[in-house]
Amino acid sequence: MAQAVLPVEGLPGSPLDAAAAFHVRFVEQARTALGDADNLVLIFAPADHTHRGWRLAAVQELAREAAPKRVNAAVGTDQAAMAELFAYLDAAPGVTGQILAVDGKSGETR
Repeated sequence: MAQAVLPVEGLPGSPLDAAAAFHVRFVEQARTALGDADNLVLIFAPADHTHRGWRLAAVQELAREAAPKRVNAAVGTDQAAMAELFAYLDAAPGVTGQILAVDGKSGETR
């Protein structure tokens, strides 16, 4: 099987409204994507700390429901760093239910 990637776009700025919109617009899409894949990565745009709670709860519940398939999320806009993360998650069978921030700078040494 393969990895599925689902961009989560167009959510309201308010955390409560964003959570409600996510559940209405994206949960069924995530379930459908998992039908053809063994792992799913949701892509969220960067947001402030008030969005972390609902995002983590949604990702964890999707992961529980999908087990033994895996569900994770990435937050960021750096396409090269996202590609590296997708490759890592595709080869990391023990990682599920996580939100990973991807900025292309973390872990750099200079």
